[in-house]
Amino acid sequence: MKKNYILSLSGILLIGALSLQKSGDLKIEKFFAKNGHKFFSGGAAAGLTGAPTEGNCTSCHSGSVQSGSAENVLTVLSGATPVTSYTPGQTYTVTLVMSSNPAKKGFQATAWDLSNTMAGTFTAGTNTAINGTIKNYANHKSTSNTNAVTAWIWSWTAPATNVGDVKFYVATNKANGNSDDTGDMIYTSQHIISAPTSAGVNENSVVASNFRVGYNGESNALNFSFHSLIAGEMSVNIVDLNGRSVFFGNLGNAVVGENIESLKLPSDFKNGIYIANFFVNNNAMSAKFMVQR
Repeated sequence: MKKNYILSLSGILLIGALSLQKSGDLKIEKFFAKNGHKFFSGGAAAGLTGAPTEGNCTSCHSGSVQSGSAENVLTVLSGATPVTSYTPGQTYTVTLVMSSNPAKKGFQATAWDLSNTMAGTFTAGTNTAINGTIKNYANHKSTSNTNAVTAWIWSWTAPATNVGDVKFYVATNKANGNSDDTGDMIYTSQHIISAPTSAGVNENSVVASNFRVGYNGESNALNFSFHSLIAGEMSVNIVDLNGRSVFFGNLGNAVVGENIESLKLPSDFKNGIYIANFFVNNNAMSAKFMVQR
């Protein structure tokens, strides 16, 4: 009787193995989608920030991807002072919160230069863990993703030399708490920390002039005008007066000569005074503007 029982159990295991083999990788992927976080002490596996060539939280969660420009509030601090540019080799405190304060949530973030290479290094802090080797990834801890008011905090040591602008890529998950991988909301965003100011000022004086920005309340859009001596990719990072990045947008390519561009803001963009950091390739121009509806 005992021998028959062992044979029966072996048969069950064999059938299960054959069934898994016939279904290919699909069942394995689904298993890790639901259980993957259990195998990583600090959030998800590396490479899920929404950065170029990378995935995001939808690799494991079947939610929809939304713009995180307003949801993901990332701040880089020198002491208690927010910064929008870095000093090579200096260590900064990075904080990340989700503006909607969801009861169940998670995140992953990394920081790359414009050649998509890791810019500096991360060190774990409050409610965070770091994984990855060639590139560092900050993640939530399992103990920090069920508190609506939790802030994720870690340290970033800037590159030892000026590598140009650094872009933080962030993916967050606003989970619905159904204990499954379905129905979540995924928010991706990008946050630029500019190259050292002295280098940026010298470059700006050469490549662009007469930079102006104004807000049009009727169209809820920012209007930019400037004279450029170079052609290149345009982008804008909008920060509030506390230095927090609140919106990022791409605007195509600048031409040599006069440029006039417009950028539509989100419908829920709040009234207030902001700073527009406008870039042509690596060259920054900045100006204050007011949103008043």
